[in-house]
Amino acid sequence: MNQRGRNWGGNLTYGVREVRLPTGLEELQELVATTPRLRPLGTRHSFNGLADTSAVHVTLEAMEQFVKVDDVSATARVSAWSTYGHIAPTLHDHGFALPNLASLPHISVAGACATATHGSGVRRRNLAAAVSAMEFVDGTGELVTVSRADDPDIFAGCVVHLGALGVVTALTLDLVPAQPVHQRAYVNLSRSALAANLAEILAGADSVSCFTRWQGDVVETVLHKDMRDPADDPTELFGAPRATRPRHPILGLSTEPVTQQLGCPGPWHERLPHFRLGHTPSAGKEIQSEWFVDRRDAADALEALWKAGPDLDEALQVSEIRTIAADDLWLSPMHERDVLALHFTWILDQPVVDRAVERVEDVLAPFDAVPHWGKVSHADRDVYASRYDHLDDFTGLAERFDPEHRFRNTFLDDLLG
Repeated sequence: MNQRGRNWGGNLTYGVREVRLPTGLEELQELVATTPRLRPLGTRHSFNGLADTSAVHVTLEAMEQFVKVDDVSATARVSAWSTYGHIAPTLHDHGFALPNLASLPHISVAGACATATHGSGVRRRNLAAAVSAMEFVDGTGELVTVSRADDPDIFAGCVVHLGALGVVTALTLDLVPAQPVHQRAYVNLSRSALAANLAEILAGADSVSCFTRWQGDVVETVLHKDMRDPADDPTELFGAPRATRPRHPILGLSTEPVTQQLGCPGPWHERLPHFRLGHTPSAGKEIQSEWFVDRRDAADALEALWKAGPDLDEALQVSEIRTIAADDLWLSPMHERDVLALHFTWILDQPVVDRAVERVEDVLAPFDAVPHWGKVSHADRDVYASRYDHLDDFTGLAERFDPEHRFRNTFLDDLLG
């Protein structure tokens, strides 16, 4: 199948010369074993060259999708190409939930975990932290299974893998009991109120997201997603009143795609994401960047961004402030530290965005900020090496599982050498 594809946001045209869609495991294994260079491709939600290749893309969308729940162990084995929106209703029907979800349910489980994609919550870890076992076809065409229980020496290095170890076919995810979640929006929180009450605001619900354009000294929207009784929600948040109608994170856009926000409890998978399945999330045509700083630096990092706000106005659609709890995964930006996540939804104009990205990276450099693996930054290997103590260990894993560098591309060649 000859095809040139684009990523979800529209800022990247892949250099791929061929796309292959194996229909079964044996076909996938043969494809990997006989193809000199290839990259797995999920739901195309990366905004940089991580998923790109000038050779062959392999996608598993023609293979069987499955969700197999084990009620006794409270785990689910799921097909890697499945999206969170696909697997969540089945988990819910069994009385279970995932510990966290990202802002949109449209992304594949494998791609999200490979890049340490996340939701929000001071006690909630990223999506990869729920993985307890992983199955993938390595660079020799062999099917490999690694698990937290059986492979403790390498498991933490395999989960956030950037597609460098192989093509993931299935993941086993830890589950928690399903509980109703409701969502509430607060509007126009002042910059001074945020600064004076930052820790309390970020911990004010199970999941908290703050949206701002770094203009006018105001956070336009704060979303609370909570399992507590909606009757206990405050009527205002440090001077910011409750919203009386739904709000899109990017003000002015239709609210039809957003999940229910007015305090009505519902299934966890219909409240934790910002956007509903079947609708275009966010702006659709956009570029995204995100950086992570140690949560202890949160107040200073936010203040620095407020000061830089005028320099970002031309490029920015909206910025989101979230929190993620620490984990033990080697290439996770949350490795052994709680973080503040600073997300930027830019306009679809690469030169304008490049200038804004450079400004943000200058502002956040004193805080040793590390970028999201799948989003636009100017970070090079020196930056990654200074942030990830296990980068050399991961390079060794990549050599072990992909000795002929079948899964390499420009991004990984620069990162791993």
